[in-house]
Amino acid sequence: MSPSSQSTGFHAIPFGTAHSGYTAVMRKLVGLTRYTVFVPAIASILGALFLMAQGSIAVVIAVINSVVEQTPLKDVIVEVLTAVDAILLGTVLLVIGYGLYELFVDTELDVPAWLQIKDLDDLKSKLIGVVVAIIAVVFVGVLVDSTRAGDVLAYGAGAGAVVLGLGVFAWATRKSASPDKR
Repeated sequence: MSPSSQSTGFHAIPFGTAHSGYTAVMRKLVGLTRYTVFVPAIASILGALFLMAQGSIAVVIAVINSVVEQTPLKDVIVEVLTAVDAILLGTVLLVIGYGLYELFVDTELDVPAWLQIKDLDDLKSKLIGVVVAIIAVVFVGVLVDSTRAGDVLAYGAGAGAVVLGLGVFAWATRKSASPDKR
């Protein structure tokens, strides 16, 4: 026994020895941990379905109320935009759920080509696109609902700064076009 293993009680197991079975078992166990992403992926999908259902019901109710109760157009627009915001947020959760599931659990998930996610960069770019759409819908809602130009200007500047920041982030972290994959 070496002096270092006598003092600590531990010794290194050289790779390729009879103990390399431990390495194979550990690799298998660590590899299986990727399936823990199944729970958040399914939770995201369930949350998405809930928000999309809520948003769709809210749109139907807004349309019915506009006809039956003669709700003013401005109020109907705000209600519909709020509902669309919920639907878009549901879309974000759906993209996250599909993306996590596809990245960690099943790479052969049957989704449309535009929703296929091969790596975290694909997931990031799809999420940025949906977030920009949500910001635009919320801004239009503020534009329609606001009575003060200063509020609209301030909100628009803030929304524009966030969209600009997302654009710079997407540009700075984009994949290189080189075919060299390691």
